[in-house]
Amino acid sequence: MNPDSLVEHALRVEGLKKSFNGRPVLRGIDLAVPRGSVFTVLGPSGAGKSVFLKCLANILQPEEGRITFDGRSMGRGSDPEVRAEFRKRCSFLFQANALLDSLTALENVALPLEQTTLLNDAEIRDRSMEALRQLEMHEFAELHPGELSGGMQKRLALARAIVTRPELVIFDEPTAGLDPLRRNGVFAMIAKYRRMFGFTALVVTHDVPEALVASDRVALLERGTICFEGTPSEFSSSDHPIVTGFRDSDKALAETIDAIRLDPLSFSSTPSATDAIP
Repeated sequence: MNPDSLVEHALRVEGLKKSFNGRPVLRGIDLAVPRGSVFTVLGPSGAGKSVFLKCLANILQPEEGRITFDGRSMGRGSDPEVRAEFRKRCSFLFQANALLDSLTALENVALPLEQTTLLNDAEIRDRSMEALRQLEMHEFAELHPGELSGGMQKRLALARAIVTRPELVIFDEPTAGLDPLRRNGVFAMIAKYRRMFGFTALVVTHDVPEALVASDRVALLERGTICFEGTPSEFSSSDHPIVTGFRDSDKALAETIDAIRLDPLSFSSTPSATDAIP
């Protein structure tokens, strides 16, 4: 028996393909996210991470492939009620945050509760304030997004994503623009809320160290395909050339800098990766 068949998956993606103007971006994504896990998809810029998430959110329609949530298919021609149920039971945190500038921080967080629950006004306010408090944002509850820094806006978006206590939360670069301490805090918060409320977390990021610490499983997306999937320890020990190139980029940079310091003239006439930087 295939061991994979013994694991209950919250989300399955099979053969997902998406192109723009004839240029393939997703070339057949296959992914199975175990229920209750923190599953992280790593990848460099331009690998197709955001397009993949937009297909999951039904913002983009893939040309091929099937997405299954809780055993129900959301492919082309699927029941619209299945998509509606998916949106009700899931939350998304996109890289651009999608905050409403006309609403205060508290009102932004409260909005999904107003739209998807039967809680009264007092209950909505209490739960929204608690979400803000967990992310050290409660003191800014009456400010508007335009009055907040980029990092504060990211934390506000995260508070809104978790306030409904969803079954699946999908995070698109949740730590983009944050300093190392805040990045650690966001991953810690994802782990805390996952344990507290039992949701499944699908995180897409390029922050390797934090992801390896916080995740149960990781996958590496490269040029529209998944070239690795496994545990963080398997990722750390993998000798797959694409994995090592992405994982050990800091080490490669340190070696390059050391070589430049020893003999800077040797780099003046030799093409290198730095030549591609505008």
